[in-house]
Amino acid sequence: MSHNNSGTLLGHPKGLFLLFGTELWERFSYYAMRAILVLYLTDKTIDGGLGWTTQEALSLYGIYTGLVYFTPLIGGWIADNFLGQRRSIIIGGVLMAIGQFTLALPHSVVDPHAVKAFYVGLTFLIIGNGLFKPNISTMVGDLYEEGDNRRDGAFTIFYMGINIGSLLAGVIAGTASAVYGWKAGFLCAGFGMLFSLLIQLFFAQRYLGNIGTVPAAVRDAAKNASGKKEPLTKVERDRLKVIMVMCTFVIVFWAGFEQAGGLMNIYSQEYTNRMIGSFEVPAAWFQSLNPFFIIICAPILASLWVKMGKKEPNSPVKFALAMFSLALGFACMIGAALEQGGDMTVKTSMLWLIGAYFFHTIGELCLSPIGLSMVTKLAPLRLASLMMGAWFSANAIANYIAGEIGSRIGEAGPLAIFSGIAITAVIAGVLLLLLSNTLINWMHGAESSNDDEHVEVKTAEA
Repeated sequence: MSHNNSGTLLGHPKGLFLLFGTELWERFSYYAMRAILVLYLTDKTIDGGLGWTTQEALSLYGIYTGLVYFTPLIGGWIADNFLGQRRSIIIGGVLMAIGQFTLALPHSVVDPHAVKAFYVGLTFLIIGNGLFKPNISTMVGDLYEEGDNRRDGAFTIFYMGINIGSLLAGVIAGTASAVYGWKAGFLCAGFGMLFSLLIQLFFAQRYLGNIGTVPAAVRDAAKNASGKKEPLTKVERDRLKVIMVMCTFVIVFWAGFEQAGGLMNIYSQEYTNRMIGSFEVPAAWFQSLNPFFIIICAPILASLWVKMGKKEPNSPVKFALAMFSLALGFACMIGAALEQGGDMTVKTSMLWLIGAYFFHTIGELCLSPIGLSMVTKLAPLRLASLMMGAWFSANAIANYIAGEIGSRIGEAGPLAIFSGIAITAVIAGVLLLLLSNTLINWMHGAESSNDDEHVEVKTAEA
């Protein structure tokens, strides 16, 4: 793999910041559209909403977010075998821009086919996303040689871009829709996607060199003596087992974490004393705590992993830390529920909620970017983007489970719910610690910067 030596920034290849910008604007585009989708569908006013029922809108929203997490499996496979990552990102970006601008077409243009145009726009977004999402993450991994201990830090910085994008999206698209109507919000999302594409088109050659230009399966076959695709080796099969085991734990984490979005949102609305003097803090503001904490804590954690050098904990241990952080977050919520003492008229301190969001965010930073990084370390080259797609589909399953839990436990009461999730998270964390040595053995040296181990791996594979 040839690297482009166009220098470093903050100790990382400049290509990382190019991908960071591409992803930031793509996520801006995604979250801008997501923030107003349901509102647009259910709005009946002259602003030009479609006037659906809440039930219909939420059901479509569920299908849309599900497909957005599952299409990367197909997009990853296509990139690995045919298109290469760079071309996939450009094609995916163009399709998504077309999708956003289709949604932004004024009703005077698309009536009486407004609903058809809407579905056409969504279809472009879903297909484009499948080509874009898994490949941008794999390219971040490609910037680093095997055993480079900057990789986890790099994904943590990249992850910050996602959150800056989502933080800006709500504010900009929300304001534009409120002032100029829904179509203006979709227009903002379209421009976000164009920025993302332009960054990629103008600077990729300069900062990425030839990373992502040749499909992974072709690069992989070229390395084999036969010049063809080889069956998976034992080392590769073991590494894939690690990804699958970790995916299971990811589902547990997100099912708890996403629970927070629904349950904690309601909790902040109904049962939290949000008064500061005479000012009442809007409940929606608490939703911004997570991206806010990520933007503050990501650089700190990224530099901490690099500073720890050889003492840096491995992925399974970081995942266990994530589980314990999730449990701590819910312990704050248990504190809030205990302060109520079963009396639902009592309002609790907002410090409990702030604490919960803080610990959840630390957990997310120990799990999500670390998982992305781990997939790029472990997946065989010819399956790199496909496995990234599989990683995202674990999120889709978790979102579905979170919804199921959320809809069933109205009668249990907050204390039971919060403690149930906290206990599950602690058990998962302990299990991970117990499994960590086995998982590390199955990684066959993918996570050690020790050269001796690399020599072992090379001889084991030879």
